Order: sequence, then C-alpha cells, then structure tokens
Amino acid sequence: MSNPTIISCAVTGNITNIKQYPGLPCSPEQIANACISAAQAGAAIAHIHVRFPDGRPSMELEHYREVVERVRASDTDVIINLTTGPGQRFIPSEDDPKVAAPGTTLTTPERRMEHVVALRPEICSLDLNTMFSGSSVVINTPRNVRIMANLAQEAGTLPELEVFDSGDIHLATDLIADGTLPSPSLFQIVLGVKYGANATPATLAYLRSILPAGSNWAAFGTGRWEFPMLMQAWLMGGHVRVGLEDNIYIRKGVLAPDNAALVKKAVGLLTEMDAQIATPAQAREILGLKKRAPR
Repeated sequence: MSNPTIISCAVTGNITNIKQYPGLPCSPEQIANACISAAQAGAAIAHIHVRFPDGRPSMELEHYREVVERVRASDTDVIINLTTGPGQRFIPSEDDPKVAAPGTTLTTPERRMEHVVALRPEICSLDLNTMFSGSSVVINTPRNVRIMANLAQEAGTLPELEVFDSGDIHLATDLIADGTLPSPSLFQIVLGVKYGANATPATLAYLRSILPAGSNWAAFGTGRWEFPMLMQAWLMGGHVRVGLEDNIYIRKGVLAPDNAALVKKAVGLLTEMDAQIATPAQAREILGLKKRAPR
C-alpha cells in the first residue's frame, strides 16, 4: 500500500500581487489565518512567505515571527515550512551590468536564514536554482547553499529542496553525497516557470528519474498547470502542492475564493482517485520529522 499523499499549501508567495488577486493574504494575521484554513481543508504543510500589509514582499523577522506565533497559538496541527527564497534576486544595471539596479534583493545566506534560525520551523525551503526569472536573475551558488543547509541543520529544520531543472538535482546529489544535505532529502519539483522545467508529464518523469534513490518528493505546476501537474505527481508516486503563490484560479477564468478552496479541490481530485490524504502526523512520519518546533 502506498504512503498517504501530503498536500502543501503555499498561501501567498512573493510574486502574486494584489492587483491580480485583491484578496491575497498580506498582513501577518491574514497569512496565519490562510495557513490555518488551508490546514483545516486538508493541507498537512503550510509554505509561508511574508509581506508588508500593503502587499510588498518582506524579509522582516517580526513578520515571520507573528505569523508563526499565530499559527502555533491556534493549536492547528500543521507543519510550518518557511521560505528562504527572498534575497536571491539580482537585476543588472543597463549601463554597468556588474552594478545592481533597483529591485535587486541579493543578500547574504545568513540574512536569508535569519528567521529559520530564530523560529526553528519543521521545514524550510532551500532553492538550488540559478536562472533567469521574471525580470531578474536568481543566484544560489553552491557556497551559499552549503551555508544555508548548515544553518538549517543547526536549527533542526529539514530543507525542502526547490528544484527548477535537472542541473539543480545534480547539485543536490553532490551535496547529499558529501553530507551537506540529509539523506533521504525532500525535493519539491517546480514546473511551468518560464526558462525552467516545462509542465509536462515527460519533464516530470525525467526529473523524477534522476532524483537520488530513496528521496521524498513532491511537484507542482504554476498557473493553469497546477491541477494537471498535481494529478501527474500523484500518479508518479509524489506528493503535491497548491496555493495562491502558484495559481489564483479555481477553474479557467474563475478566481479561487481563497487558499482553502484550492486545497479542497486538491482533496476532492485525489479522493476521487482513492488516494489517502496525509494528516500532519502522517506527513511527519513520512518525512522523518521527529517533533514540532517548540513554541
């Protein structure tokens, strides 16, 4: 019998904006409530970015702290997964490409991990990609990834390895081999980002085939590929992710009411295929998480 399927919900991200989706969770209270409602709908993991109340992406420790404390105080059983993605973007100036243009967020790996060290979530994302994304380049050098992985280990936090193409998996394989990353590792395969991996069954099958033996893995598609790739990931034995970070529509042309509605749709699709939806306790067992972070 196969393991239950873990559903993650990425409730806000840092790319989706309030012009696209006016009800996007932005304040710490709104983000925490989105995590709680997603968990009540069936998500075992809440993937968390933070924002300023006006919708701008944030890296502020106190924003993370308020979200985490609100979720923990609610007594909602959900695995907290804090992003470490912010702080990796570089925009070259047109007249001098080695000088950062406005909008650059590139910073040190220690700064990107500050909230993980302080709050000790059960999981944190760890991006392995260096690629062109949107209007900027995201940069994750092996050196910086090593520093971030070591800080996660010191915090007792499992890195969720975000991979956007095959080269990212090759990097992860080397870091697992030398002990920088745990074995088995947890991979999140990202599909549908422009200049990254295509959201197709063939692409997912290939990326799955080169994961290190024994890996835990999930996959998701962006935009209109969210639910097709959810089903494809499940068919191939993986876990799944939905949420307003990745897709704002419940069906073609219809905005999702909220994150919980996206989770409920995922639960419905998987249940129709006789899948068992993992509880947070089951997800911890599958992923080797020993206990929740202390309050």
